[in-house]
Amino acid sequence: MFDDAYALYEDGRTYVEAEVAFQKSRASYASREGISGIIFALGALAFLHLALIGLVVGLIIALGPILGAFGATAAVVGALLLMMAVVGLVARSRFKHVSNAFKDSGGERTSS
Repeated sequence: MFDDAYALYEDGRTYVEAEVAFQKSRASYASREGISGIIFALGALAFLHLALIGLVVGLIIALGPILGAFGATAAVVGALLLMMAVVGLVARSRFKHVSNAFKDSGGERTSS
């Protein structure tokens, strides 16, 4: 009986060691792939940024004959600032929602 209990203990110990090794290798793989994914996402965002710069320059050039150089620049910059303000206000609203969700509601929290 003692030998069976000892064999069961050894099997359990072997299982735990194998499981720990598996989880370590899985975490290592996930971190490598995650970092690689972040690097490629940043590269994609860099190319998107360059494309948007090209679009802005193209809009200024295309509107130049109609509005003049300074008018085209002012129109494009004004439109971008307007879009920035709208997106910024939406972002601020979302952050306020999150902030309100975590505020203390007058001591009504219950302790566990």
